[in-house]
Amino acid sequence: MKAIHIFITLLLFIATQNAVSQLQINSFTTIEEKMKTIAKPIVVFIHTDWCVYCKNMKNTTFNDPEVIEKLNNDFYFISFNAESRESIDFLNHTFHFESNGHRTGVHSLAKELATVNNKIAYPTTTILNQDYEVILQYQSFLSAKDLNIILEKISQNNEKHTTNLHSTF
Repeated sequence: MKAIHIFITLLLFIATQNAVSQLQINSFTTIEEKMKTIAKPIVVFIHTDWCVYCKNMKNTTFNDPEVIEKLNNDFYFISFNAESRESIDFLNHTFHFESNGHRTGVHSLAKELATVNNKIAYPTTTILNQDYEVILQYQSFLSAKDLNIILEKISQNNEKHTTNLHSTF
């Protein structure tokens, strides 16, 4: 009987861990409403279906428990396919897929968020502050370790900024 109790407890623990370790993915259509309630920096992962480095980052970096915890607690996370054909209303603009050949193209919002030095590359990780300003664009694979360092620095700066704002009122 004791073995069954231990087994059930272990199963519940594993189930709880799996539930906690799910990355919360938002969309551009819901993020503005969430920002009105609780403002946080936004991490946008811009990728394509054919990009090997994008898939690798999805499977490693964004499955890392530390990355998941940091993103879920201190940021809003959006995973955005740069070749999405859906129109997106965001910040009083409507962004569309722009064809550049037979069955190819890039979403105009991906162009806005992933273009660095007039070039777009995948994957691109773009971070927006609470005012929707781009504070970081990184065009390459990011390991969990490297992304954690970036997220930690932004979190610390965000806490300092928030603390300073509160202390002035």
